[in-house]
Parts: sequence; C-alpha cells; structure tokens
Amino acid sequence: MAARWLVRAKTARSCSFFHDRVNSGHAGLCARAGHAHWHGRCSEAAAMNVSLYQAAAGLDANARWQELIARNLACSSIPGYKRQELSFAAIQGGLMPAPAQGPATFALPQATSATNFQQGEIRPTGVQTDLALDGPGFFAVQLPDGATAYTRDGEFHIDATGQLVTKQGYPVLGQAGPIQLDLNIRTPLTISATGQVSQGAELRDTLRVVQFNQPGLLTPIGGGYFLARHPALQELTPEGTTVRQGYLEGANTSAAAEMVKLIAALRQYEANQRVLMLQDERLGKTIADLGHGT
Repeated sequence: MAARWLVRAKTARSCSFFHDRVNSGHAGLCARAGHAHWHGRCSEAAAMNVSLYQAAAGLDANARWQELIARNLACSSIPGYKRQELSFAAIQGGLMPAPAQGPATFALPQATSATNFQQGEIRPTGVQTDLALDGPGFFAVQLPDGATAYTRDGEFHIDATGQLVTKQGYPVLGQAGPIQLDLNIRTPLTISATGQVSQGAELRDTLRVVQFNQPGLLTPIGGGYFLARHPALQELTPEGTTVRQGYLEGANTSAAAEMVKLIAALRQYEANQRVLMLQDERLGKTIADLGHGT
C-alpha cells in the first residue's frame, strides 16, 4: 500500500513540474488520464510512471500472496483444512495519454483469492469421536453467537454436559439441533456411514452434513470454518458422501509445500521492489535534469 502512495505522489509531482516549467504559457491544468487534452511533457511524465504503477501493483498482489501462504502454514495441521490460493490476472489500469496515437491502456496485475476444496488424505486415528467425510460436504456446527458454521474438521469430543463438540467447544449439529448424548449410557458411541449417531441400540440423532451448490462462495472465517453468507448459496444433500468414524481428513496442503511457495513469493516480491526502486531513481534524475535546464 505504501508503494502505491509513493507512485501517486511522484506522478503528481512530475506532471506538476513539467506543467510549470515547460507549459507555463498554457491556460489551465493538464487533463487527467483518459481525457483528450494533455500537455506533451506532462503526457511523457505520466507514461514514464506506468512501470512504477505496475511494480507497485505487483508488490501489493505479492504481499497478499504471502499473507495467504502464512495462513496456510499456520493451519496446515488442522484436520480438513482447505488451502487458500491466489490467482493473478492483468486488468486494465486506466488510460494513459499518448500524444501521437491518443489515449492508450495499460495493464496492472490483480490478485484474487479462492479456496481449494480438494479432499485431503483420510487417516485412521482409532478415536470414536473423530470423524471424516469421504466425499463432498461439511459438518455443521453452532458458533457462540448462534450462527451456523461449516467445517471439514471432524476432531470432535464429548463435553461435560454430554454434547458432541468441536475442539473450540462449538456444538456439532444434527438434524434436531446440537447432538446431545446420555452420559449415563456406557455403551460405545457408534456413528454410521450415513451419519446416524447411536448409543447402543438408541439412535440419538443424525449428523447434519451439507453440501453447497457453489462452495467457492463460502466465506472463510479462519480455523477451517466457513459461513454461508452469499445469497446465491443453497444447501444440498451430499450424494455419495460417507461418514467415517475413527478417521480424520488431513489438510490439503503441507508446511513443506507452503514453504516452497513462500520462497517463490519472496523472490517475486524482491524483483518488483528492484523495479520500483530503479524507476524511482530514473524519475528523480529526469526531474533533476529538467530542473537544471538540461
């Protein structure tokens, strides 16, 4: 962000300088980018700064990439965690004046993030309250504010009140609400492939496992949890998904994989930083030369 403000300040300074020194006989100020009438030297100054804008936009995009990598690293040990990915695209940055040919467009890099919902490896744990979803879908849990969140992290346990809860203490939801177990029943807890939760012969509830028509619209809130805020999202019943008791799904990334990405991101950041510094020096020299009448 600081890089972007530096570029804006230098662009304004250079255009103002060229206007005062070279075009002092012209009435009015130069037109803004995208307008028809630019003084020739102001146009050259704006053109000179395109690479500065591009390098600064690259720094911003790369900083976002590093933030996502750091988040993936921190969450790579969370069961069922889905990695965040960044995609880069060139967007039209605006109109730059070109005296001979009229306004010309230039492109800036833009970064957008998305969640990769690829399933992670399912591993046995032998713990009866550990659950994994083999196939698409999410477990539904209740947040402290009453909202429903969705997760693939099935590392559950039974709390002191007999509720099936997450590591954070969020109640796991069944078809009838939070799943309540009877602590006086000593028979083992069994959970079927269809999500039926039983104590001995007594069926307590059925896990609320949901799928969404457009999972990419889910809002990640950290810790492997998502909220369904987007109005286009619709809950669906998962088809072909089975619940596996005594298993956990691993994250679909690893610390080693994210470290490799981090090294690449740092190198790209340094490259953009060098371009920004070189163009800054070039612009400063040009202004200084004009100031001395050269």
